[in-house]
Amino acid sequence: MRGGHHEINGNNQAIALRRRVPIRARLASQAHAQLIVGTWERTDLQRVGITMTVEPCCDGGFRLTYHMPVPGQPTVTLTVDSPMDGTEVPAPIDGKPSGETMAIKRLDDRHYSGVVKMNGRLFVTANSTLAADGRTLTVESVTEAPGGKNERVIETWVRK
Repeated sequence: MRGGHHEINGNNQAIALRRRVPIRARLASQAHAQLIVGTWERTDLQRVGITMTVEPCCDGGFRLTYHMPVPGQPTVTLTVDSPMDGTEVPAPIDGKPSGETMAIKRLDDRHYSGVVKMNGRLFVTANSTLAADGRTLTVESVTEAPGGKNERVIETWVRK
């Protein structure tokens, strides 16, 4: 130390730079993970009209709010606050318990896996892929049907 100031040499600068890089990399990764945030509309023919809004919540997780039109009735709203770590959380409908739970896990910035249970029994397993451009979300799911006749569905969601 000279004159009350720390002397910085080349080694100290290199150490300081190495300490900043992981922070920048982490911030970039968090920003990339936010690509899924926004409003999505399901466009495959099986469920046209359903929207899903994804918002940050839960200390790094997401709140998924589904708006599902029902012919002749008010739109149904299902909300899930998921930490995205595979933890099973309730999925209330219109703010009331539904018996449905979801466990969603973020595999990386563009891939997610999930399990839906109804009254404690496995109902759906799903794998989701966010396109590299962030405009399309594809969900491949299998619904566990009684009698072993499972139904495979491919959902297509586009950013609104």
